[in-house]
Amino acid sequence: MIEVVDSLAEARAVLRRGPAPTALVATMGALHAGHQSLITAARARAAQVAVTVFVNPLQFNNPEDLARYPRTLEADVAACAEAGADLVIAPSVEDVYPTWPELPPTEVHVGPLGSVLEGASRPGHFNGMATVVVALLAALQPDLALFGEKDLQQLAIVRQVVRDLHLPVEIVGVATSREPDGLARSSRNVRLSPEAREAATALWQALRRAQARLDREPQVRGVDLEAEMAAVLLNAGPLVEPDYAVALDAETLAPHPGPVGTAKVALAVAAVVGGVRLIDNLADATASQA
Repeated sequence: MIEVVDSLAEARAVLRRGPAPTALVATMGALHAGHQSLITAARARAAQVAVTVFVNPLQFNNPEDLARYPRTLEADVAACAEAGADLVIAPSVEDVYPTWPELPPTEVHVGPLGSVLEGASRPGHFNGMATVVVALLAALQPDLALFGEKDLQQLAIVRQVVRDLHLPVEIVGVATSREPDGLARSSRNVRLSPEAREAATALWQALRRAQARLDREPQVRGVDLEAEMAAVLLNAGPLVEPDYAVALDAETLAPHPGPVGTAKVALAVAAVVGGVRLIDNLADATASQA
């Protein structure tokens, strides 16, 4: 039987009473099969699995977006139970940030990595994300925390923060969960019209095209892979408005313009499709994704 609590202190007590190791899956709710894949991965690694459902106001630049974000706790608890979680934690904003409605005086600043790619269009987003992640890790003290590779930049920043602040937790990346046609699962997909939903597969097609090029030409330059991906997005029709298509060092997310060779390279794309911003990536394009 899954347990639901609304206090971080109560959740910490529950986890301490139970067996180790403990795993945390941090979410903002509106759970889908992608989130459930994180819970399943956690279940395979840990004796206790906790899921946080918390819509973090520090991650939103636009108050209207925060107000519109879906709150579906009952359905989220059912999804967590189905995937094998033991505990759902749904704290209030005041529980996470004791000074609220005043902004927390202590905030995590993630540096240059938070200002590129997604950070370029969402200023402050990754500082807000890192702040809540540190708060949750400190309050709940899990042995490991799992994050999806679909949000590749978020995963890289979490790893950076945990390393730099010497937090005693293992960060585990979990492969992107996909629909049968390859579209990365996302809470935003429900906002796509049928036509936009079909057009959205261009992101996965762009990544696969670049991967196929890399398989054929291991010494291909990163800039040529970028051009390959950009061409697919640009030719995907009027519903697809490309933002970026980049080849990156898989560890640092620094640009990788030169020959790939044996380097670990990530390929990442972003586009607005039918008014909905979507992202996708191949976290390790040096291994065949076919």
